[in-house]
Amino acid sequence: MSRETRTLEIRGRRFILGPRAWLMGIVNVTPDSFSDGGRYFDAAKAVERGLELVADGADIVDVGGESTRPGSRPVPAAEEIGRILPVIEGLRKQTRALLSVDSTKAAVAQAALDAGADIVNDTSAFRFDPAMPGVVARTGAGVVLMHMQGTPLTMQNAPHYDDLLGEIRAFLSDRIRVAEAAGIPPERIIVDPGLGFGKTVENNLELLRRQDAFNALGRPLLLGFSRKAFLGAILDLPPDERLEGTIAAAVLSAERGAHILRVHDVGPVARAVRAAEAILGTAGAAAGDPEANAAPGKDGHVR
Repeated sequence: MSRETRTLEIRGRRFILGPRAWLMGIVNVTPDSFSDGGRYFDAAKAVERGLELVADGADIVDVGGESTRPGSRPVPAAEEIGRILPVIEGLRKQTRALLSVDSTKAAVAQAALDAGADIVNDTSAFRFDPAMPGVVARTGAGVVLMHMQGTPLTMQNAPHYDDLLGEIRAFLSDRIRVAEAAGIPPERIIVDPGLGFGKTVENNLELLRRQDAFNALGRPLLLGFSRKAFLGAILDLPPDERLEGTIAAAVLSAERGAHILRVHDVGPVARAVRAAEAILGTAGAAAGDPEANAAPGKDGHVR
């Protein structure tokens, strides 16, 4: 196990990442998700699903109202807000787990943070909306900065890299500088190399093998491989039959030092990762309670 210790500060709460891998559970409040086809488009069902993910061991629940599948088109901010707001509000009333909003739009992020979200998961790394860094800076939120080549509409149109690891590392380093220039301390930043976002099958596999290349950035590393097309290419299976591939990626990513694993099937993944950590002798605080890894002296107050 080579996971390095990282400090993460989110809206007045301080966490130490390293003793165990965290799990980010996915709730897609969209009619056109590649993975669950609108199963949680109804707000009540989405809230119920989010609570199930927490019960299964999720430290973070990531709520998104706009699909980022290959070929997808943007959703107006007002529509996106209408989708996610009841879900964020419903979850905030019923769980202490961290809540993340998966959006590239400042207006959507602001509405979600006002409703009690803690983290902005920006797949554009601040490139699509120049107002987003200011929102994150003012609110004290955490932020995930992700690499994507192109846009969701174009990203899988013949992606190419001369130096895969070097180019992505340089991109993330630059986006960290942009965040810091906007007043966001590094302790509030998480980085994500963007598996499946403008990557070939071999690109994705190389990123999983060489995720240690991002240790030099000094920030927690998030990986999102759950049910993705590169696993489908390996297994020749549709999204809802890629659990075993997702578990394999999760266990190997945790063993190689990833701090946060973004997955749909939290329960099975959590059981596999916790067993692997126990075998490796690295099992830390209990799953599903990020406060267990919080630094002393913080009250863990949930807004």
